[in-house]
Amino acid sequence: MSYKILITSKFEKELKRLSKKFSSLKNEYREFLSLVSENPELGTFIGNNCYKIRLAIASKRKGKRGGARIITYVYHSGETVYLLTIYDKSEKEDLTEKELNKIISQLDLGEENE
Repeated sequence: MSYKILITSKFEKELKRLSKKFSSLKNEYREFLSLVSENPELGTFIGNNCYKIRLAIASKRKGKRGGARIITYVYHSGETVYLLTIYDKSEKEDLTEKELNKIISQLDLGEENE
């Protein structure tokens, strides 16, 4: 089963910023999309139907540990995966529960737009 993937504006903005900084990120992001569309529960469960996925950025040369983090929200009834945010591990250690809840509250789960 292939899940529908929706990108939040926050994710899109951060991805664009990080892609300018790390040239290899676009390719790694494409690979990530194919993986998460087949396995939406990829990564570490962090509560609230959310998962944290470690993504290595080849142009950083630090592997997954020093790469990026992608936070996803799996909406089962609609078989949809929302890409909530992406951040560079060297810029931000972790996403707080308060930050996560704020992002989730901004989702419009009744009307899905691509």
